Amino acid sequence: MGNLRCAALAYFEQLKESRDGWEVCAQALAKGIYGDDHVKFFCFQVLEHQIKHGSLTGAQQQLIRETLMKWLQLQLMGGQPEKPFIKNKAAQVLALTFVREYLTIWPKFFFDLLSLVGLNPHGLDIYLRTLMAVDAEVVDRDILHSPEETRRNTLIKDHMRESCIPALVESWYQILQTYQRSHSELTCQCLEVVGAYVSWIDLNLIANDRFVNLLLSHMSVEELREEACDCLFEIINKGMDPVDKTKLVESLSQVLQSAGFFNVEQEEDVDFLAKFSRLVNGMGQALVLSWTKLTKSGDVKVATETLQALEAKVPLLLQLLVHEDDDISANIVGFCYDYLHVLKQLPLLTDQQKNNAEAIMLAVMKKLTYDDEYNFENEGEDEAMFVEYRKQLKMLLDRLAQVSPELVLESVRRVFTSTMQGWQTARFMEVEVAIRLFYMLGEALPASHGAHFTGDGSKASALQDMMRTLISSGVSEYRHTSVTLEFFETVVRYDKFFIVEPQHIPSILMAFLDHRGLRHSSPKVRSRVAYLFSRFIKTLHKHMNSYIEDILSRIQDLLELAPPENGFQALLSSDDQLFMFETAGVLIVNGESPADRKQALMRSLLTPLLEAFRLLLNKLTQEGDEDRQTALADCLSHAVGFASRTSKAFSNKQTVKLCGCSEVYLDCLQTFLPALSCPVQRGALRSAVRSFLHRMIICLEEEVLPFIPAASEHMLKDCEPKDLQEFIPLISQITAKFKSQVSPFLQQIFMPLVLAIFEVLSQPAEDNDQTAALEKQMLRRSYFSFIQTIASSGMNEVMANQGAENIERVLFTIIQGAVDFPDPIAQKTCFIILSRLVELWGGKDGLVGFPDFIYKHIVPACFLAPLKTTFDLSDAQTVLALSECTLTLKMIHLRRGLEFIQFLQQEYLPSLHVSPEITQELCQVLQQPDTKVVKNYMKVFQTNKTFNP
Repeated sequence: MGNLRCAALAYFEQLKESRDGWEVCAQALAKGIYGDDHVKFFCFQVLEHQIKHGSLTGAQQQLIRETLMKWLQLQLMGGQPEKPFIKNKAAQVLALTFVREYLTIWPKFFFDLLSLVGLNPHGLDIYLRTLMAVDAEVVDRDILHSPEETRRNTLIKDHMRESCIPALVESWYQILQTYQRSHSELTCQCLEVVGAYVSWIDLNLIANDRFVNLLLSHMSVEELREEACDCLFEIINKGMDPVDKTKLVESLSQVLQSAGFFNVEQEEDVDFLAKFSRLVNGMGQALVLSWTKLTKSGDVKVATETLQALEAKVPLLLQLLVHEDDDISANIVGFCYDYLHVLKQLPLLTDQQKNNAEAIMLAVMKKLTYDDEYNFENEGEDEAMFVEYRKQLKMLLDRLAQVSPELVLESVRRVFTSTMQGWQTARFMEVEVAIRLFYMLGEALPASHGAHFTGDGSKASALQDMMRTLISSGVSEYRHTSVTLEFFETVVRYDKFFIVEPQHIPSILMAFLDHRGLRHSSPKVRSRVAYLFSRFIKTLHKHMNSYIEDILSRIQDLLELAPPENGFQALLSSDDQLFMFETAGVLIVNGESPADRKQALMRSLLTPLLEAFRLLLNKLTQEGDEDRQTALADCLSHAVGFASRTSKAFSNKQTVKLCGCSEVYLDCLQTFLPALSCPVQRGALRSAVRSFLHRMIICLEEEVLPFIPAASEHMLKDCEPKDLQEFIPLISQITAKFKSQVSPFLQQIFMPLVLAIFEVLSQPAEDNDQTAALEKQMLRRSYFSFIQTIASSGMNEVMANQGAENIERVLFTIIQGAVDFPDPIAQKTCFIILSRLVELWGGKDGLVGFPDFIYKHIVPACFLAPLKTTFDLSDAQTVLALSECTLTLKMIHLRRGLEFIQFLQQEYLPSLHVSPEITQELCQVLQQPDTKVVKNYMKVFQTNKTFNP
């Protein structure tokens, strides 16, 4: 069977491409020749291809119409119905035909369809699917249409409104009435169609008594009510005048209420309630929108009525918001949020409105609580959904705090205090949510720079009380990871509290350092606490002086480099250890002890790393097994990373020099640099040492200079493109920072570096190796930015002293970068370099031979680069490249004066066949002092391509 199907599919592929093959398929469909579903599907595909891409004669269009109607007739015979995927494809082909022919040769499309299918359920199924396919082609706003398609779609909708919509609506009514008991699937399909079309047809056709009553009767039928809910939601969602919208919502609301739908407690079907909740949300948001519009337009009377209608929905809103099923609750959050926004705008709240806000507050607190099923060890999709839902509840809390900060503060305080009094016997989710609410106050009642404990007296004292309770209640001993994490998150959110009441610091430090924090049994807790502890210490370093040595001795084992032996389970991962080293650095550097003490502490922190590094590097050079090599190299990289991280503690006030730590870091440099010449695992080691050098250039300043030449030499040996590309920023950083101090070194390294880059760039790459091509492009950019750094640092002697031949080689690469490579970012850099070099060397006393180079190569580059087909002026980067190109021409004029203008007039522009008028015009513009004028002119000049070289 498989082979036969393959052969058939191959045959149909041929048919698709052949000129009249589709007619064979049309015939097969019209006569029902094939029984195989895949073949039938393919026949429709061939037809679809023809309608979309073929140019059809009138007779051929006629054939397609007849084929579709004959196929539809076959469906009415009542045999075995087609599979859904075939019916959907047929509906799509019908819709494409409709879109193509409705406005011209088949205006009776829907009438023909309806008169053929009558009330035959098989036929109606196809009819409804076709209507949904038409909606997808003509209405669906999620699909991007061209302006032409949009125009066509508007015409189609206008024409349908005039001619056939009333008839379609009547057919929907008949289907809904006839089949509501016998064919629930068909009825649901029809409800979906009504929901889709209601957004753009006359609402009175649907929002009338007979139609709405029919929909409401569906609300009581189990198989139909979810679709009926969705359909009513679409009706409510339709854009309309605020007064009419309020009337519509209210009439629907009354009917739903009298039919008993507002008694949510009695309903057990959660799937239906989720849909119903969405409907109520739509009704509520519609009323809010109407109220907003009416208030803006000053219609006080109707606005007041709308607000009353809105308030009347709040009891229902609250029932749905506190429903134990989170989907039902989540679907009403939008309305709740908007209602609070209304309250926020009212000058004074009534008692009822205050009660409503309080009830929402209680609901939020209840719904924030985890349930028993939440799996903390292995969080899956359900857990992720709850986390998202919690974010929505947080938005409600923040909005509540804008309506009534006192209410939020008081409610949270009440729950928090009572829970903390009995935390030992409370369930974990109650304790977690109490602390979580306290944590959330920090954003709900914001304070600039976290200064929650100064300023507003009542708030500050309430938060201070709660912090005291949190710390002294002993709740940090609670044995559930969610409570532990919430405890530490909250302590760090309100870390400024300890500045006001520093007497609590010792007890909170113990919590961080013992089994509750960094030595907790859960790796997740230890990891998060490592980060939070570093933040805590950064904020409070001024208050840590008397605890520094104690903390350092307690965390000593957490600062050890985990050996690369497999099976050794360290308490913290290497990423977590980075935070620990940073914390240790902050403690040492910001302590009040004298410089020699700081140096001793820093040395005792870093020496174990250096000793381990030497040992491991020695091992690595002798290790033959590749996996072991990788493990050792990782470990070495971590050691460098840890040392680097300690240096983050230094600032302008607390420099390495002032703290007496220069020597320690110079020792690090001496220990780490030999790794650059390690024959194995080069990439990882170079990357780590290079990052360390970047840090040391900032921290040690000129003390780092003696190490740079040897380090550079090692890094330039056997380079990969990536190595070079990462090395260049280091050299650029040194150039920009030390300028003339490093001039001799740069002169020495300049050509070896440039040659290493040329070497890599000249290596042939596979044609379709995208990664290699991208790496080369990035390297080329890095190279040009390196030249730019040198040129703009006022160190022209670095290039000038390379000998004529070398200078020429480099200059040609810059010309090439400006003209030949379709990379506007590189082109821009190249023109910046050329402009700078013209400024430096292009004058009367410039570099010998350079003026000649300007006329032979730089001027042509400025005109030829924009001529390239790849030079796309609709791209922002290319426009910047053109702008720099123009500035280069301006600079040449500045340095060479009239001689340049004469060269353009008499030699260069005539050689490009530019007319004398335009030549004259261009030369005049180039002599304008306003660069903006020149730039604009060049843009027009290049866009019009007024010459052909």
